[in-house]
Amino acid sequence: MFEWVVNPEAWIALATLSALEIVLGIDNIIFISILVGRLPAKQREFARFIGLTLAMVTRLALLFSIVWIMGLVEPLFSLFGMEISGRDIILIGGGLFLIGKATHEIHNSLEGAETDAATLGSAGFGIVLLQIALLDIVFSLDSVITAVGLVDEISIMAVAIVLAVAVMLVAAKPIGDFVDRHPTVKILALAFLIMVGLTLVVEGFDVHVPKGYIYFAMAFSMMVEMLNLRLRSKKQQAPPIKLHHRLRNDSGE
Repeated sequence: MFEWVVNPEAWIALATLSALEIVLGIDNIIFISILVGRLPAKQREFARFIGLTLAMVTRLALLFSIVWIMGLVEPLFSLFGMEISGRDIILIGGGLFLIGKATHEIHNSLEGAETDAATLGSAGFGIVLLQIALLDIVFSLDSVITAVGLVDEISIMAVAIVLAVAVMLVAAKPIGDFVDRHPTVKILALAFLIMVGLTLVVEGFDVHVPKGYIYFAMAFSMMVEMLNLRLRSKKQQAPPIKLHHRLRNDSGE
């Protein structure tokens, strides 16, 4: 099962797949960070850990159900002349859910209708975990199908998934804290999720969208936002100009 450990090409494949899985997990981290931010502070770390653990378990479960996964690409029925498979249904449903959830979060942020995290009890915690679990299935499906297309060894795929989730566990808290501290970044992240949701929907209708374009747009937008944050920070740190001092200088005193 692990004969590939002595094969240099297998290690290259593992590194490539691990990097790809980390990139594919960025939207998952953003989604989890935004949902977890609605919980009381003492519950966030645990919810973040559970959410990413669910992501890993879901990916591994789908990976070891590879025969079933590949069967999902078989057409079930036709709609408007297009063949719809089980994978398409999952992608369309997940994309619509992601669009609706992100739009709802943007509305709450702009209208000030967000629920105070301190008022959320165990019911809120359970709802957050349920939403994370549902989207984990969608994100995991895309991730596993990508892995199957790149690597033949299931053990390599499993190791890559575990490594990617380990990196996500380390990165999730800093990303979540950063998003919480900067409201404009949160809105940008939610806009990313809408874009990802639209991508899932159109791919469910067999319209392929190259992921490179999506990630380039996300990276470029984030770079512009980082520049804006830096500019705002410099303005806030600039010492105020004392008006009376300027008046004295102008008068020659």
